[in-house]
Amino acid sequence: MSMSDITELQRAIGQVKQCVGELRAKYGDVPAVRRLVNDVERLDIDTADFRSEPDTPQPRRPQVSEQDVVVVPDTPYDREMWRGADDEYVRHDD
Repeated sequence: MSMSDITELQRAIGQVKQCVGELRAKYGDVPAVRRLVNDVERLDIDTADFRSEPDTPQPRRPQVSEQDVVVVPDTPYDREMWRGADDEYVRHDD
């Protein structure tokens, strides 16, 4: 996330906090409001983590050697190989 994205996210969280505060004033300390307060606090904490951590590099894809590659042929399989196999819910185009 860029710093402007984080700033925009924090602004949106601030607006949600304000709305949740209005809900608390209207409905009191009911469980639903407490959950919302907790959720917004969690969002705020998690967003702050982006500001405190330097840009982390993207995870690298693992290296795959030719020995790890399994070639799957695109030729049709021998139908007899599947004789007696459970083919429930499989459509046959025969």
